[in-house]
Amino acid sequence: MTTAFPTTTDEAPQPATPARPRSRWAPLRPLVLRLHFYAGVLVAPFLLVAAVTGLLYAASFPAERILYAHELTVPAGEAELPISRQVAAARKAHPQGTVTAVRPSPEAGATTRVLLSGVPGVHPDHTLAVFVDPYTGKVRGALEQYGSTGALPLRTWIDELHRDLHLGENGRLYSELAASWLWVIAAGGLVLWFSRRRALRKVRGTGGRRRTLALHGTVGVWAAAGFFFLSATGLTWSAYAGANIDELRTSLGQATPAVSASAGGDHAGHGGAADSGGSGEHGVGLDKVLAAARAEGLGDPVEIVPPADAGSAYVVKQVQRSWPTKQDAVAVDPATGEVTDVLRFADYPVLAKLTRWGIDLHTGVLFGLANQIALMLLALALILLIVWGYRMWWQRGRDAAFGRPVPRGAWQQVPPYLLVPLLAAVAVLGYFVPLLGIPLAAFLAVDIVLGEIAYRRGRRTYGGGAAAR
Repeated sequence: MTTAFPTTTDEAPQPATPARPRSRWAPLRPLVLRLHFYAGVLVAPFLLVAAVTGLLYAASFPAERILYAHELTVPAGEAELPISRQVAAARKAHPQGTVTAVRPSPEAGATTRVLLSGVPGVHPDHTLAVFVDPYTGKVRGALEQYGSTGALPLRTWIDELHRDLHLGENGRLYSELAASWLWVIAAGGLVLWFSRRRALRKVRGTGGRRRTLALHGTVGVWAAAGFFFLSATGLTWSAYAGANIDELRTSLGQATPAVSASAGGDHAGHGGAADSGGSGEHGVGLDKVLAAARAEGLGDPVEIVPPADAGSAYVVKQVQRSWPTKQDAVAVDPATGEVTDVLRFADYPVLAKLTRWGIDLHTGVLFGLANQIALMLLALALILLIVWGYRMWWQRGRDAAFGRPVPRGAWQQVPPYLLVPLLAAVAVLGYFVPLLGIPLAAFLAVDIVLGEIAYRRGRRTYGGGAAAR
């Protein structure tokens, strides 16, 4: 946008600037500018909340290791006790509930986690993690745990704040709205930035709104790829768009497989743990089951899931999400201790692998601390962009009406060979990503109403004269 300065008759005439050839994409720029403005003003609050909570979540990984160091670590010993004895120690300290999984100590100096469900006072979707010293059998403590990454109370609370603001399923709409629009706003910003003349993109030597715009654009360009990634991966496990993505992957034969806990071994799903005593011991027991999994090449870290019922098998699966990913799994017959099914991560469909890596990169576990620092920087960049965006809006002054960065009716200048495919693409995207399509339709409706109001006011003011729509 440019600012018009008044002129006087005393000024020397300026030489005419040669007209620049009009690009075929030039008619789209006003539409992109209008969409970027609307989305930036109305969706930015949701993005700001997602960015702040995402920044806190990325920082919660190192904070968790410090805060719960007593439960997570022990002095390294010479030999570990059998898993069955470690589970027995956990059950003696916490006899309530049922053992749903056991995560043996993954490395020297780390505790074993015995996960219990159905414990009074523990959220139904969470488990109670009992931390056992693998060398002595001493219980180091117990903490509520959530999710496959083993999030403890601090990270769980921040994770739920980021995901749904602690409002349950309805709260997930905010994060899905943010993920649905982040890539649109980033793409619009890129188009606008690179369509500006090079001289107008410089930060140095500028001031006021122009400097704010230059900072906003420069940081946005450098962070755009990260925003596209966060948007795409965030949608993969959202409520509505995520369900559509899962359906599409299933129809393409790219769903994530699961090892079979039944005798058939056909990679069907498997249930949770259950047994008469709730101890996790069933048939040949945990130690022989773990030994069978080790013989199949399953290295640490692993998780042992007891049989769901008398007709099911143990499931032992690797749970390393960091690089290189270890996600192999086996099923072990509790009666014989023999492996009945094997699933290798290398055999996952391509889209299943990409989904796994994308989610792990989004949640900060794929590359550990470096991954978490990168996420914090992206979140900080998004926060700054939003602040600068609102500052530019403020700096426009009173003469720039809300919602009118460019004149209405710009779509009429778009040639049909661009407009028709654009409308078709928007319709398809709006169907598969409803929290993009529905707000976009609302933006258009509001814009039309505001245009009609302005038109009617113009007619009353000028007695039927032309009022720009």
